[in-house]
Amino acid sequence: MKYQQKNFAEELKIKIQEMESALKEHSEIVLRENKFIFENRNLEFYVGFDLDGSDHFQPGYCSTISIGISDKFNPDGELINLHIITIWECQRRVLGLPISKNIPGSKIIGEFPDESLEEIKEELKEYIEEFLNEEY
Repeated sequence: MKYQQKNFAEELKIKIQEMESALKEHSEIVLRENKFIFENRNLEFYVGFDLDGSDHFQPGYCSTISIGISDKFNPDGELINLHIITIWECQRRVLGLPISKNIPGSKIIGEFPDESLEEIKEELKEYIEEFLNEEY
């Protein structure tokens, strides 16, 4: 769901922070629950919450949760698979394209997932199950 700068309010900020906090906690649970399963298949399993920026409503702020899987025996540590879900991203845009400078006509836009917290948790669970069902 896209939000215009005029719709940035304290209640939206609280909604973003609650989602970030819940998914950060959930990422730790997912890691604990699945790490041993992946180790038995000689795979490295990574689940992380990443945050760029400090102000939710300033361009450049981005929070994500990601799942990465790599082969333990791969000396380069290249990922076999990576899945990223963006929680909140704030960008300056002009004509729908992200830009880094404030130019006339540009707007600040924030994007928040349309899915609920439970739907995102289910998406992560399905992603892991699907990967584990493949031949690795």
